[in-house]
Amino acid sequence: MKSTTRVVVIGGGIAGCSTLYHLTQEGWSDVVLLERNELTSGTTWHSAAQVTNFGMNQTMVGLKTHSINLYKELRDDPEYPVGYNHGDGGIRLANTEAQMEGYRHFASMARGMDVEFEVIDAEECARRHPLISTDNLLGGLWDGSDGHIDPAQLCGALSYRARKAGAEVYRNTAVTALTQHKDHTWTVHTDQGDIDCEIVVNACGYRVNEVGAMMGVQHPVTSMEHQYFITDDIPEVVNAGKRIPLLRCPISDYYSRQEKGGLLVGFYEQDCKTWGMDGVDPNFVNALCPDDLDRVMDVLEGAFARMPALAEAGIKTIVNGPITYTIDGAPLVGPIPGKRNAFCIIGLRAGLGEGGGHGWLLAQQIVHGEAQYDTWCIDPRRFAGHTNVELTALKAIEDYQNEFRFHFPNEHRPVGRNAKTTPLTPVLAAENAEFTVVNGWERVEYFKPNPDFHVTYGFGFDESFDIVGKEIEGVQNGVGLTEVNGFNRFEITGSGAQDFLDRMICGRLTRKDGRVGLAYLLNEHGMLKGEATIANIPASERGPARIWYGSAAASELHDMDWLQKHLRDDEDVQIRSLTNDQTILVIAGPKARAVMQSVSRADWSKEAFPWLSVRECFIGYAPATVMSVSFSGEMAYEIHVPNASLYAAYLALREAGKEHGMTLFGALAVESMRLEKGYLHWKADILTEFDPFETGLDRFVKMDKPDFVGKAALEKRHAAGPKVHLVTLKLDSTDGHAHGGASLMDAGKVVGTVSSGGWAYRTGLNLAYAFVKPGYESIGTNVEIDVSGKMVAAEVIERDIYDPNYELVRG
Repeated sequence: MKSTTRVVVIGGGIAGCSTLYHLTQEGWSDVVLLERNELTSGTTWHSAAQVTNFGMNQTMVGLKTHSINLYKELRDDPEYPVGYNHGDGGIRLANTEAQMEGYRHFASMARGMDVEFEVIDAEECARRHPLISTDNLLGGLWDGSDGHIDPAQLCGALSYRARKAGAEVYRNTAVTALTQHKDHTWTVHTDQGDIDCEIVVNACGYRVNEVGAMMGVQHPVTSMEHQYFITDDIPEVVNAGKRIPLLRCPISDYYSRQEKGGLLVGFYEQDCKTWGMDGVDPNFVNALCPDDLDRVMDVLEGAFARMPALAEAGIKTIVNGPITYTIDGAPLVGPIPGKRNAFCIIGLRAGLGEGGGHGWLLAQQIVHGEAQYDTWCIDPRRFAGHTNVELTALKAIEDYQNEFRFHFPNEHRPVGRNAKTTPLTPVLAAENAEFTVVNGWERVEYFKPNPDFHVTYGFGFDESFDIVGKEIEGVQNGVGLTEVNGFNRFEITGSGAQDFLDRMICGRLTRKDGRVGLAYLLNEHGMLKGEATIANIPASERGPARIWYGSAAASELHDMDWLQKHLRDDEDVQIRSLTNDQTILVIAGPKARAVMQSVSRADWSKEAFPWLSVRECFIGYAPATVMSVSFSGEMAYEIHVPNASLYAAYLALREAGKEHGMTLFGALAVESMRLEKGYLHWKADILTEFDPFETGLDRFVKMDKPDFVGKAALEKRHAAGPKVHLVTLKLDSTDGHAHGGASLMDAGKVVGTVSSGGWAYRTGLNLAYAFVKPGYESIGTNVEIDVSGKMVAAEVIERDIYDPNYELVRG
């Protein structure tokens, strides 16, 4: 065994083998894979191994398409062929119109990735799958590329190709410890000796947290027992004259595919069971859990009703083995939070079907710093501070029970709620607040007219439409109050703080005391990495002069990693997180200044505290840091308050607001107002796939700066011209807005993709932001948007359509 290498991948299942292979494809051959037993001896060996193109967003569709194309190439390789039944086709069933509408949205989204799905009715489902009944069935989503693959052959082929390219694979080599050195390199200790390396990758399947513990981290991954059985030959299958398509049934929580002359049938029972929460037996290798068909009898009855031929079939094999789930069901692929030179590819519950794509995107991140798609949906840093073992297990159970039921845009599932709250959460709940969840935080979405109010899940406008409109009306005509919790907030100090931030952002840094500015961070490829509000807080009795860096709630770990990665050893810069210590109260509207003047002794006049100012003061007797900034397009104040004083500040504002008719508003109102004001949302419209010029952020880029992260790459991109343009469109529809991923069409061709959309109440427009191909960015350009299967006319308009001269925010 070699003693030094560039990368050590730990784990010999699909995750590890795919990562190793793709590292060699990206040009790194000095890489090693370690497996404690034989390859595929964990979950991989007993996988049902289905390979579908279906995904909840374009990144997932793209990585699955890569998997399919790679697997077809491996199937046809005469040197090491892999058994792969591609193109059997598959159907996801539906028995509600809302599910069908969702399928039409996903078909629109996938079209932008050159993937064609069909939404078919119940009779067509039965025609394509001759074993199913159409009782209680409306239709389904057809994926013509669906199929399944041989797990062991797939991993063998990937490792074979990796070894041919120079990689090395060591089986029966158990990792016993990990040591990270001051230069961020690693020593991997094994029972066969030590290996020094630059980078470590955790690809350990259900043993993920054994290796995590060696790094001092706990990953939000747990395992669930999952059962399937294989039947004897079924005459209807044997005599079908074609291979039977795959089936996924959210109605009865099961799936099936052809296995020789019979069927493989798997279950997602409600009475499900976690596995390995107290540790995994070291001898659990190529092993299974005890059979427990009694647990799936309710699901099995539904499967019998849908496929009557199944009731007469004999069972020849039962498989009950662990599969891994994360806290939100999506994999964790990318940098490990808080660690340098450490990556993971874990929580791959659909590992065989997606593993080729996950390893591809991870290898790109390791070698190039970023992948070709924005990978936030699978980024391990998308959670912060609340992902303990107990909560992860509860969420895994919930996700397992809803395996084939996608999330609706307005759906908030009940398990794990109130993981992060503030002193105001019960207060706002008493005001009939409906809460959404942002990085674990309970944040007000809107205020219900009564405690029993509920909306209908779907992709169109729901019963909250008029409620949100009234909240916005209260802001526009008077003054509104809302809580914004979990907002990411770093305090940056030290003599080098200003110069450090100036190097990190692509625009001019606000250096004057008491002023606030909006800034954008790029990666080394000149693409958008982050958005931040930079506030220079003058020295006071509360502390020395310091800088507050504020960004989206979900970006907490992401942004901390990025900033710390670029700190130089000789820089006097300290970064401290205040995210969990303070909460923002926002008051917005033309009467906001009057409220501030009556609740604080400070001078809040336009001259004393103009737009983009920051000061420390008291709200009543609650200490606060106030910024004159607005995400709504109305005059507004962000009031940052220590959590210990939050309730006092809230009461003071509510009392002061009485004479001005203060109302409450929530996140849906904010989303609508930011759209018509032209403000962008991180990881909806601000993506690593595009640069600031393509995203319409030219005014925040100063190419005459001596240097900033990503400048050289941005200069090359800018010289070559934009590949896309972010535009604003108004839709000719009042039925519902376009959701992220929807395709823009012209003459039957995809010309763009929606990034976000919503109804603009103050202007009465149905708006969408979309990235379009060059030639479609001009004002007045007409296209169509596939909104859940309906082709809706749309026109490109100016982005900032509400108060374009910023008169309102200035007061």
